[in-house]
Amino acid sequence: MTLVVGAARYEAALRFPAYLESVVKNAELWQGMYRTAMVAPESAERLRRVSGELRFLALSEDWCGDCVSCLPVIARLADQSGIDLRILRRDENADLMVAHLTSGTRSIPVVMVLDRDLRELAWWGPRPAPVQRWMRSEGLLLPEPEQSRRKRAWYARDRGRAVVGELCDAVERAARRIAGRR
Repeated sequence: MTLVVGAARYEAALRFPAYLESVVKNAELWQGMYRTAMVAPESAERLRRVSGELRFLALSEDWCGDCVSCLPVIARLADQSGIDLRILRRDENADLMVAHLTSGTRSIPVVMVLDRDLRELAWWGPRPAPVQRWMRSEGLLLPEPEQSRRKRAWYARDRGRAVVGELCDAVERAARRIAGRR
């Protein structure tokens, strides 16, 4: 069954600048990540070629380290490629979260790729594949502070490239699905 996000829910979701103003936890980090987030022009062009009618809807919480590491670069990608990005809080949207569990967990961010009728075509999350693999192996063995430190170091070295590449791949898959309907 295809997930459909209602128009009222989508319209009520925050655009990224409003979400950024609403964060309480890690507010300076969120601001800094967005200020320094960069997207290669060829990545934005990739999405401009296929995005036509697509939208992004993300589930997030301000306390989440993966969200603060991923959503600012996703917001830059959306801005540069002309895709509307909206943000919903995970804890206020349990039904959407349950539909996007990762190994049975409520891990975020989750970014849904929606068509013009707000039907989900694809989704990405909760973190880039290399980080997810690390979390499921070596990361499990580390105490929380060290796990977070190493994860942040990985995100800093990667500078959003993996997030952008994986999300572009998801959008291209979604565009092929749309083309297949015609």
